[in-house]
Amino acid sequence: MLILLLAAAGQKGAGHEDDVLVQRALANEVRAASDALHPMRYRLHKASPRFASTKDIFETRDGAVAHLIAVNDAPLSRADQQKEQARLDGLISDPGRQRHRKQSEDADTARAIKVLRALPTAFLYHFAGTGEGPVGKVEKFTFTPNPKFDPPDLEMQALTQMSGELWIDIEHERVARLEGHLQQDVDFGWGILGRLNKGGWIVIEQANVGEHQWRIVHFQMSMSGRVVFKNKVFDTTEDESQFAPLPVGLTYRQAIQMMDAGSPRGKGNAGQQ
Repeated sequence: MLILLLAAAGQKGAGHEDDVLVQRALANEVRAASDALHPMRYRLHKASPRFASTKDIFETRDGAVAHLIAVNDAPLSRADQQKEQARLDGLISDPGRQRHRKQSEDADTARAIKVLRALPTAFLYHFAGTGEGPVGKVEKFTFTPNPKFDPPDLEMQALTQMSGELWIDIEHERVARLEGHLQQDVDFGWGILGRLNKGGWIVIEQANVGEHQWRIVHFQMSMSGRVVFKNKVFDTTEDESQFAPLPVGLTYRQAIQMMDAGSPRGKGNAGQQ
């Protein structure tokens, strides 16, 4: 949830004439979240203390499709490859599963846009200097909760206790990095639905990955709390790399066919024809 809450943020601070850069960057983030993106293929590595997975992700007009290629940084066994292929075959034969995923993705995007549009009143920003980012100069801002911000729903409740730092790429006017830290416990639904504990933190990094698109390339979260009377620990790192454009209008079935063509089974079948 927090990756959607904190994909970008902005609020005009006091005493710095370039604070308008934060406003423009926020507007660009809202625009990017609202516009249709050029579909991409990329590698997703997700790791927690006990488990790591590597997947090829194909973005399609029907939603993203994932192909598991490694577990705990080791290639899949033949048996696991067969299980993954059976899963993808089942996805082709049951389009309702993909429609459900697309609906979930659309709902996530709608929530992200709603939060982005509310963020100008959520934080107070203060200019903290300039520096060098991965691809150029950045301006750094610190942010603290705006005491006048009244969160309209539970999804934005965490913003009332979040402070941190924001880096904005000057040339592209996009958020390049965000670090946020919970300064106090955050209760959801008077503590009945859940709680995030003080001291949790999150890091998000964005980059230009080609086709004039900025994407999240690194996400790290360390949070603990309670969800409906169960204690939970959220300790995960996600890295996205090897971005490459895909044809506009690609269907999820076509993406799975491309995956199959690149798999050992697909290559073997191609050699037999």
